[in-house]
Amino acid sequence: MFDFIVVGAGSAGCVIAEGLSARHSVLLIEAGDSNRKAEVTIPAAFSKQFDTDLDWGFHSEPEKGASGRRLYIPLGRGLGGSSSMNAMIYMRGRPSDYDGWADDGASGWEWETVAPIFRRMESNTRGESVHHGSGGPVLVDDLRDPNPFTRRFIEAAIEVGIPANADFNGDTQEGVGFYQVTQKRGRRWSAADAYLEPASTRPTLTIASNAVAHRLVVEGDRVKGLEYVHNNKRKTASCGGEVILAAGAIGSPHLLQLSGIGDPEHLRSIGIQPRFDNPHVGQHLQDHMATGIAQASKKGGTLDDAETTSNLVKWMLTRRGPLSSNIAEAGAFVRSDPAKSEPDLQFHFGPAYFVNHGREPAPGPAYTLGPVLINPTARGSVVARSSDPAIHPAILGNFLGNQSDIRALVAGMAVARQIHAASSFDDVRGEELLPGPEVTSETGIESFVRERAETFYHPVGTCRMGKPGGSVVDPQLRVHGMAGLRVADASVMPTITSGNTHAPSMMIGARAVEFILASR
Repeated sequence: MFDFIVVGAGSAGCVIAEGLSARHSVLLIEAGDSNRKAEVTIPAAFSKQFDTDLDWGFHSEPEKGASGRRLYIPLGRGLGGSSSMNAMIYMRGRPSDYDGWADDGASGWEWETVAPIFRRMESNTRGESVHHGSGGPVLVDDLRDPNPFTRRFIEAAIEVGIPANADFNGDTQEGVGFYQVTQKRGRRWSAADAYLEPASTRPTLTIASNAVAHRLVVEGDRVKGLEYVHNNKRKTASCGGEVILAAGAIGSPHLLQLSGIGDPEHLRSIGIQPRFDNPHVGQHLQDHMATGIAQASKKGGTLDDAETTSNLVKWMLTRRGPLSSNIAEAGAFVRSDPAKSEPDLQFHFGPAYFVNHGREPAPGPAYTLGPVLINPTARGSVVARSSDPAIHPAILGNFLGNQSDIRALVAGMAVARQIHAASSFDDVRGEELLPGPEVTSETGIESFVRERAETFYHPVGTCRMGKPGGSVVDPQLRVHGMAGLRVADASVMPTITSGNTHAPSMMIGARAVEFILASR
């Protein structure tokens, strides 16, 4: 018997487990295991986790808008979740993101309320300011050894009229500059490092890794515990307080559906007895979509040749050098249309050939720049295929199904080409590798985007919060119609934030702790 059960040790789950275990007994369930492997701790190695046991390895259904491709959706499986797999970019999003949530029925989530939570969580090496904190567990740092190609990118972007921006989490998001990262002196600093490790010795916290949640234990309209498999043994944990799902935008709605919470007609069709009718479970899926231009370099010095014994030794001894890079070292926020009130594109520059999630070998020294659609209009779904928890749900994003999303990315490709053509790259610029110099028409660029664009690992929205009748959880993250059950992760976002989702997910976890402790 535990006071609380938390499912998922990701960005939000680690925060929740630490916050609740300070006063109450907590069982934390995590399907994966260690976050101490080299491909986790070495920043530049993050893509080596893809297609391994550190990755859930999800794929979408064939996406009509993306040339019928099944898109790869890597998500972290291990302590720290995707915060142990991501590119470590620290991005909170814009105040208008959160004000929009509140306007859409998620009262109490406006920027004025959540901004102090972000500051309390953060320990920024630049020091405390009106925008940043200095005493929190989330370490935020500047890159220790930015690549010279990245400096060229920033200079090139300024050349074409994009203003310099030293802090994307400051007064404005628009502009170009280096990203700040969740690292500690050149080493990844995940949610597990920030929250779980300090709490791991508490007698009140039980961490069950290699444990896969199967179903909630439900009596009437109250959740009383969790069925799960731990090291190949079926177990049941009882809960005197609440179960909090923090399994992410794919895992959380899937577990609700496996437990009979969702669209009753669909649940019956796959052999699950419905317990509570809510057709919004698993709906409203959103993700950022990204594409890019890969440019050959006439000179070496990119990160394509960073994987050497000497660089590994340098990182191990000093936590410096190319392996301390997060690959996507710098970026820019730009409007695809000057008439837009705020940027709708986020650019990522990597001084390397980063194509197909980094899985295609580099043909030689290269650098990559691409736009990411940060305010997509597409909405999709996550739907259980079977009553068997081991079978992945059907994921359909309807990505690039709306012409407005395509137009924005096509406009972003034009901006990327402008930057590549700037004089700052003149002495290194080789041939354009992708999409290639022969692809010049708008139709050709659109075809390239549909054939090459990928998700950006930020699924949200499938347990969205808001008013009854249009959402899954209320503004205090309680599942409608079920007592003793909350969801607290990226799945509760009514709309996706304008940028990387790790920091907002941790904030959601911290907010959940506040709600739960206040209710006790």
